[in-house]
Amino acid sequence: MIVLSGASASGKTEVAKMLASKYGITKVITTTTRPLRVGEVNGRDYFFVSKDEFEQMIRNDEFVEFTIYNGNYYGSTKAQIGENKVIVIDPQGLKAYSQLGCQGIVTFFLNAEEATRLYRMLLRGDKESDAVKRIQNDKHVFNPTKLAKVDYKINSETQTVEEVTDEIYALYKAKIEKNK
Repeated sequence: MIVLSGASASGKTEVAKMLASKYGITKVITTTTRPLRVGEVNGRDYFFVSKDEFEQMIRNDEFVEFTIYNGNYYGSTKAQIGENKVIVIDPQGLKAYSQLGCQGIVTFFLNAEEATRLYRMLLRGDKESDAVKRIQNDKHVFNPTKLAKVDYKINSETQTVEEVTDEIYALYKAKIEKNK
C-alpha cells in the first residue's frame, strides 16, 4: 500500500490519480458521516455511514485513523489496507499508518517549496487569500519536527507529476519485493 502525504499542492492527489491510470493502483475508499453529494456513489467515492455506525466502528477498532472535519467523521479502515492501493493522508494519518509496522505499507512525503505550491494553487483556481491561508497553516501542520518518519521523501518541485509517479511506483515495488 502506498501512503502519500505532503503539504497543500505538493502533488499528492495528482500522483494518486496517475498511479491509478498508469499502474492500476486503486484508491483507498475512506468512510465518512458527511452527506452524499450529487454525483457521488457510496462505495466508490466514500463509504457513507451514519454517526452511530461510525462510532460503533470506532468501538470495534476498525479504523487505522479517523478525524472530525467540519462536524463530520472521516476515517480509513484496516479492511482497506492492501497491496496496490494508495491513500492520500494528513500528518496524523501518516503517523497512524507509520505506527502499524506493516511490511506492505510504504510511506512517502512529497515536498515542494512554498512559492511553487502557491503558484500551483493559483493555477488550479484557488482564491489567493485561501491559498495563502493554506500555506500558513501548512507551516504548522507539516512542521518537520512533528512529522512521522516516512520511508521516502520525494521532491515534487523539480519533477513532472509523471516522473514523481514513476519514482514512487519504482520505490514501492522495490520495497515490496525486498520484504517478501
